[in-house]
Amino acid sequence: MKAILNASSWRRLCVAVALSGNTLFAMAAADMQTPVGVWQIVDETGDPKALITITEKDGEYTGSLTKSLGRSDALERRCNDCTDWRKGKKLQGLQIIRGLRKAPESDEYTGGRILDPDSGSEYGVKMRVVDGGEKLEVRGYFGISLLGRTQTWIRER
Repeated sequence: MKAILNASSWRRLCVAVALSGNTLFAMAAADMQTPVGVWQIVDETGDPKALITITEKDGEYTGSLTKSLGRSDALERRCNDCTDWRKGKKLQGLQIIRGLRKAPESDEYTGGRILDPDSGSEYGVKMRVVDGGEKLEVRGYFGISLLGRTQTWIRER
C-alpha cells in the first residue's frame, strides 16, 4: 500500500510540475507579444547603440536607457539638452519612453512620447511587436505618424 501511495504521489508531483512548466511557458510567450523586456537599438549601420528596458505598470508602458553601447563616455553622459525634469540627469537609467498604452483591438502601442537624449527633443511614439516577439518596430514622429521614422529594435536574450 505504501508503494502505491508513493507512486500516486509521484504522479501528482509530475503532473503539477508539468502544469506549472506550461504556465511559465505561457507567461513567457505572452511577454514575448508585448514590448516588455530589454531591447537593443541598432543604428543605420547595424552597430548596437543602446539597451532599452521597457516595463508596464497599470497599462502604461515606459522605457529607460539601461546601457549605452559602443561609447567610452557612456556612464558619464548626461541629458544636457533636455528641457524638462530630465535636464542634467545621467542617461543611464533615464526614462526615455513614457505614456504608451495598448491600442484597443490593435497590435500597436500608441499615445506615448520618446526622448532623443542627444538632442533633448521629445517626439510622439508608437510601437508594434513583430517576428514572434523578437523585434519591436518603434516609430518616432513629429505631430503625425506620417512625419517620422521607424527603427527596428532587437529583443535581448
